[in-house]
Amino acid sequence: MSHELDRLPAELYSAIISHLPADSFQQDVLALTRAIPRSPVPIHHLLERIRLKHAQQIVQLYRRLRNATDERNWVKDVGIVTWTVDADVLINLLGILPRISSLLLFVGPNFAPEHLEDIFHKPREDLRFLSLRFRPYVKKATYFQFLKGAYFDTTLTALARWPSYKLPTLSIVQDPPEPLISKHFAQPLVFFRLEPISILLCSEYISSLTHLRLRIPSRQVSRFISNIPSSVPALRLLDLSTCNILSSDMEGMLIRFHGLQHLILDECSVARDQSQAAEWNNIGKICATATVRRAKAREKELKTWLQHNAATATTPAGIPQPAARRIRPGRRGLATATISLREEPTASEPDIIHVPGGIVIPKVRVIPSPPTLLSLCTSASFITDVQHQTIREEFERGWDEGLAQLAAVKSRLYGSWKNGVRMMRITANASGGGYDGLEAIEGENAFHSEQDDNASLSPPVLCLAGSGTSGKHAEGCSHNIAWNVWNDTI
Repeated sequence: MSHELDRLPAELYSAIISHLPADSFQQDVLALTRAIPRSPVPIHHLLERIRLKHAQQIVQLYRRLRNATDERNWVKDVGIVTWTVDADVLINLLGILPRISSLLLFVGPNFAPEHLEDIFHKPREDLRFLSLRFRPYVKKATYFQFLKGAYFDTTLTALARWPSYKLPTLSIVQDPPEPLISKHFAQPLVFFRLEPISILLCSEYISSLTHLRLRIPSRQVSRFISNIPSSVPALRLLDLSTCNILSSDMEGMLIRFHGLQHLILDECSVARDQSQAAEWNNIGKICATATVRRAKAREKELKTWLQHNAATATTPAGIPQPAARRIRPGRRGLATATISLREEPTASEPDIIHVPGGIVIPKVRVIPSPPTLLSLCTSASFITDVQHQTIREEFERGWDEGLAQLAAVKSRLYGSWKNGVRMMRITANASGGGYDGLEAIEGENAFHSEQDDNASLSPPVLCLAGSGTSGKHAEGCSHNIAWNVWNDTI
């Protein structure tokens, strides 16, 4: 039997090895080479996927590869899965590995922000998977780095400076503290400010991102994600578990991301009262009607752009705008108030655009697209099986009610289209303004296509099992999709 295995081609062994699990990949390949030592098992597979579980392994690997130029290029998948490492040695190791396509890094209390800045100072063109998992506390709590103001905001801005490479998968997770620690100590902050999240999501580096996991316990991250008009246009899976996310924030995500299919919100306060069926009816309705809100928002942006173009095209250059009425000096009278109880206008409020008379602004309407969400996952604690069924029924009822509202909106727009109003639909997330990301409607199929038929739009899979594999997960839920994407079950 051994002689027959020796005659098998190396390509067949490579095909077999490619199906080995990542966690035991090295051990399995090593066992294969020892079981059939004369077989042509490609030796480079020993270094292709590396999982380092002890600090000493990092030192040993660095010593082996330091002067092995060819073997460095064999390393493609690196996972540092220990919380206690010598960060300086790790920087040296990663510095000699130029072809990494997958990087999993546990960031424990031994790391300072400067260490991650050194690791991500030089862009990695081949990187396709990046997972950073922060745990700045151990069972014996130590807060030295955080008491001196050492936060990892600069890690995000360092990544944002990378060129436009193709990174489809990004995970940034802060582990919640263990109950014993959180009982006696406040949760340390990994990121002091959340604005760097917006900077990263708007960067060219992750413009092709399709899978994003961002877990920062109890922090309100939604406005730093959903209020950015040009961030991650290709996003399909979003995991914001443990963040402070409400149902209104969830709606903002669905409005913002045009093609989002899977949304995971474990340990979030999506439903204020999980036991109330009306809450889940509202959530189902939000999932179905988010495209209506998106179309209205896009329509408003387009109208503002058209008005601005008309105003600037008809105002001769060099002619100043009318000035505000000048306040004359002198006594203003005792009845004149010196303070106002009215709120000051915010910077986000648009300026009023004055379009000269006789200029006709073309009327353009944006038709809402069918909802794309396939699954919504969240946690429902202390809910019985009977309540689970009731929640799902109410969610689906709300979904159907939302689809009815969507159909009514499209019916009204169809009537307007027949009367000559120009119709457009959203095809992509717009980043340039104007008609960018819009497509003109030429026929009535856009109003009555099979995809828009309410009967063909099944409600998203609602999973209330929470994170991990111990709960009763719904078939086809986003948890199952995410486990394959992130290669973990946290």
